[in-house]
Amino acid sequence: MTSTPARAVTGWRRFDTLGVRLFVLMWVVLVAAHAAAHWIAVPPPPPGHAEPPAKPLEPFPSLPPGPLWQKNGPPAAHGAPRSLPPWQSIWVDYGVRLLVIALGAALCARWLAAPMRRLAGAAGALSQGLRPGQAPPALDERHGSREVRTTAQVFNQMAERLQAQFDARGLQMAAVSHDLRTPLTRLRIRLESLDAPIAAAAIADIREMNALIDSSLAVLHEQREAAPPAIVDLVALAQAAVDDFAEQGHDVALATVAPLRARAHPVALRRIVDNLLGNALRHGRQVRLSIGPDAGGVVLQVDDDGPGIAPEQIEAALQPWVRLGPGDSAGQGLGLAIARDLAERDGGRLALANRAEGGLRASLWLPAA
Repeated sequence: MTSTPARAVTGWRRFDTLGVRLFVLMWVVLVAAHAAAHWIAVPPPPPGHAEPPAKPLEPFPSLPPGPLWQKNGPPAAHGAPRSLPPWQSIWVDYGVRLLVIALGAALCARWLAAPMRRLAGAAGALSQGLRPGQAPPALDERHGSREVRTTAQVFNQMAERLQAQFDARGLQMAAVSHDLRTPLTRLRIRLESLDAPIAAAAIADIREMNALIDSSLAVLHEQREAAPPAIVDLVALAQAAVDDFAEQGHDVALATVAPLRARAHPVALRRIVDNLLGNALRHGRQVRLSIGPDAGGVVLQVDDDGPGIAPEQIEAALQPWVRLGPGDSAGQGLGLAIARDLAERDGGRLALANRAEGGLRASLWLPAA
């Protein structure tokens, strides 16, 4: 994906900067404030009196302006409007100017802040996560001041580069997963020709590797299609994962709960649960799952009886390529990081906490269906 080239700016738009806009706005507001104050200071004549000749606006008279209606004139005739006392005239003048300038400042601030609001919206959409094969959020590069147009160009180039890197990463993962099938197939065929228990165990490991490859490719395909999250029977999915691990001889159980449904991508959710169970079994011998409603969603908790994690290292445990102890020597520190990334893409959250009775608890929150 190529970045959008910068467009040449010609004509009067070269001078369309925030500095020029602020100058024009301040001038307009000042003139409007003076005109409003003069309009109040020179009211129409009373009935029966000749209309005084029109006179131009005074060029920004100094404050205080004196009596509001009869400034520096003879005493008012019978029936003519009387002058306000000087102190009232001062407060009226200040009040009118304050209201006009405040209104102008509010309108100007809203106008000048509009590009920042658009930038914040696009940045928020970008922070929600990129989608494979989809165009990232973009800003209009044709409108606004020169600074706004430059900011839009830089943001669009950044978003396009991030999208290109994201697509390249997904393609590389898919290519590696696909290319592993050929040597694994050859290895399985050779092992099947051997009649030994160790060959059967090796074949089982190869089949498990093939299942992991299928899962990775399915997750990538699910993200590539950009299909909306589906309604998933969370209890049935968790029970299937528990049964698979129990068949391998692990002490894993799911607490009996009522059926609960969540909104997520099914393949990605199964990958999350498998990663959480695998991480728990790597550090403990007994793993228990529980599912229940929580704050407008559904929470799945995975408890183990392992040593737990030091409080200052809990956040680091969710980062990729982090192994906290000898128990992680068989992995690369990616299981929890992948689980959290997949959960956040479905609007969920993954958190870790030490249990009071010992061990670690992984809590997966998902939006309810």
